Amino acid sequence: MTNHLLNLSSSPFLSATLFYSRPPLHLSISSLNKPTRPLKRTGRSSTLLISCSAARSSGDGKSPPKWTSWIPLGGGFSPEKILRLISGATSSPICQFIDAPRTFLHSLDPRVKLVWLLGLVLIPARSHLYMRLGLVLYLSLLSILVLPSDVWKDQLGRVGLLSGILFIMLGFGSDGVATVAQTRTPPASLTGLPHLPSSIQGYSYSIFKLGPLQFTRKGLSVATTSACLTFTIFQSASLCLATTPPEQLAFALWWFMTPLRSVGVPVSEITLTLLLSLRFISLVFDEVRDGAVAIVARRVDWTRLSSLETLDIFVSYIRRIFNNIFNHSEQISQAMIVRGFDGECENHKFYFQEPSVGVKDFVSLLCFFALVAATAVSDRLM
Repeated sequence: MTNHLLNLSSSPFLSATLFYSRPPLHLSISSLNKPTRPLKRTGRSSTLLISCSAARSSGDGKSPPKWTSWIPLGGGFSPEKILRLISGATSSPICQFIDAPRTFLHSLDPRVKLVWLLGLVLIPARSHLYMRLGLVLYLSLLSILVLPSDVWKDQLGRVGLLSGILFIMLGFGSDGVATVAQTRTPPASLTGLPHLPSSIQGYSYSIFKLGPLQFTRKGLSVATTSACLTFTIFQSASLCLATTPPEQLAFALWWFMTPLRSVGVPVSEITLTLLLSLRFISLVFDEVRDGAVAIVARRVDWTRLSSLETLDIFVSYIRRIFNNIFNHSEQISQAMIVRGFDGECENHKFYFQEPSVGVKDFVSLLCFFALVAATAVSDRLM
């Protein structure tokens, strides 16, 4: 019987010893500094036992650093990651009323909130740079004080990311590429005019350059206006919806639009549409989240599916969302018909609970007028 001994050492952390013989076969894999134990075969049945140990190292015999666990191993976006993002994005309340915790904004008159909402839409477009940044900081602090921690972190993160992308794109895109131009003014030595000395702190149209792109004062003005306007519109509307019930918002809109009835504006239809839309938003987000969670919970092996099969699952997911939304719409319409609604809003009377006006509402209006005055003064002085 011939026996052969073969020692395999492919890495400094793993050693293998193979005892090859005819007919016995022995294989043992173990770590260094440990004796190998060959295994024998009994009878006609062969038993192969492998014991293996390995150690991760950064090259000097130490354990790998902690930051290596933060590196994502899988690149790209898999279908499961997309569904998890969808379910996570719709898990927090978006454009929905949050009853608790109760803050001073909850007790503020909804008509005052609509005045502030309109002002925060118009002021950033006509104010100075410092006023725009001040409004963004004010809304951020107000969101932190009023909203729950998980809600304001989610909202400020997404709105801030969108505003930052707009700022970078418009800052470098509006006036980012420098024009190739040649001055036609002759030098001072040819005209005989004295050369005007440049100022120590002269005016510079270009703020800084990034390769072929440049960030100019025009780009700064356009970028800050668009980014701050986007931030104020989204975050002020989110604050208003999070601290005001849909019925109070419908009442405030109905109160402001009542004088327009004399010119033929369908105030009742607009108010009913707003009320139904605000109540329907939560149903839409619930359907989107429930559908995504249902697919993720089934633990689909996406690697074994073809592109057409993956696309078919997403099409079925979207079709299911629309089917459920239409079913909810049908149930709402049937409930309104059963309660006597005939399609003509003028034949029905809306019963709104008019909120009482207090001192805090007058203080809020004074602060709003002070903000408008400060905006007008800063636009002229700066």
